[in-house]
Amino acid sequence: MESGKKIVVEVMYKADYCLPCFFMDAAVQEIMPQYEDRVEYRRVDILIGKGKKRFLELSCELFGEDAVHKRIRLAPVPSLLINGELIFDQIPPHFELVNAIEEALSALAVKTQQWSLSL
Repeated sequence: MESGKKIVVEVMYKADYCLPCFFMDAAVQEIMPQYEDRVEYRRVDILIGKGKKRFLELSCELFGEDAVHKRIRLAPVPSLLINGELIFDQIPPHFELVNAIEEALSALAVKTQQWSLSL
């Protein structure tokens, strides 16, 4: 499947010593084998290089640049985003995570079908 036809799941991850981060990452890793051809998973290490930049970008998308730069309002850590939308700000139960991914995949399928019909 082309990367443009995948959903993107991102976990805001501080470090291995952050147990909620560790377990959220583990929850996603556990279900990834059944979605690997339809889901791109990215662990955003917010303390390292490109991860810092992505964390700031996502925070600005969520709350606006003014809130981030003046009031230091940042994306929750850990958090899980699907296609840039905040879905979970705590470790989700297995069934809720699967449901969220399935909903995003269904929405992508509908969007792709509508696009192909408009051609």
